[in-house]
Amino acid sequence: MLSRAFPLLILPLFFVSSACAHGLTGLRRGDDLREVTPAEVVRRIPPGSVLILGENHGLAAHRDQHLTLLRGLRDGGHRVSVGLEFFPFPFQPLVDEWRQGRFPEALFLERIQWGRTPFEFYRPQAEFPRLEEGSRTWALNSPPGLSSRLVKVGLEGLSAAERAHLPPRFSLGRESYRRRFLEMMPHLPDPSVGERYFLAQSLWDDTMAWRAVEFLRQNPGQTLVIVVGEFHVQYGGGLPDRLRARAPGVGVFTLSQLNVSGWSSDEIAAAVRPSPRDGVRAHWVWVSESPVASP
Repeated sequence: MLSRAFPLLILPLFFVSSACAHGLTGLRRGDDLREVTPAEVVRRIPPGSVLILGENHGLAAHRDQHLTLLRGLRDGGHRVSVGLEFFPFPFQPLVDEWRQGRFPEALFLERIQWGRTPFEFYRPQAEFPRLEEGSRTWALNSPPGLSSRLVKVGLEGLSAAERAHLPPRFSLGRESYRRRFLEMMPHLPDPSVGERYFLAQSLWDDTMAWRAVEFLRQNPGQTLVIVVGEFHVQYGGGLPDRLRARAPGVGVFTLSQLNVSGWSSDEIAAAVRPSPRDGVRAHWVWVSESPVASP
């Protein structure tokens, strides 16, 4: 499921229980839960790779962790570009113009139809790439409204214009990903509704994967750091899986950020340790206890 650099290792129960007793917070490897530093993570990522950061949206601690890793990559000699789930790909020209200072931030956010999450949580990541070295802020996601259209009418109901915005060779996520996704919504009145929601979820994953591969094709040697919601990353079944399918030779590395404020030790252990059913959650997991607060 994940890169061969981290073979699957199901931890002995005694190790997990012992680790939980001491608290599974901090940055850890996903296979054996050994604590590591951001510098160790950065050293494992070669130039030209993709690092996918799965986050809880609108959390200052996760934003700060993004920046720690971004700075570490740059300090290690990487040319770093940033891809954001929040930016629809048809708005790439607007992203470029905003980064070049051609219009103010407020107008930019209005034009790209920014949502409710305060931009303060993502401004530093969006502004991190250095334009003078050829790095980019990269729009990843599908056009506004397309996923909701899929939920409503399915693929067959899309117009020709809407179909034109599907990624080439669009594919659904794999079966284990579908199962985990549908398990989150057990009370839907009609199973077909859940299938259409999964269709929309897969659209996001495959569109972001297609866009990431396009970026790497245009910018060989750069390192692309992608910021997305954590479910897209966990257990490799969403975005990482689609990226590997579209670009088998590209290094894809995953980091799952978990805010475990209010969780029990058993809940933390179940989320962090490798799953007997689904395997390793990510190459690395970064566990913190951070009450949601304004930036």
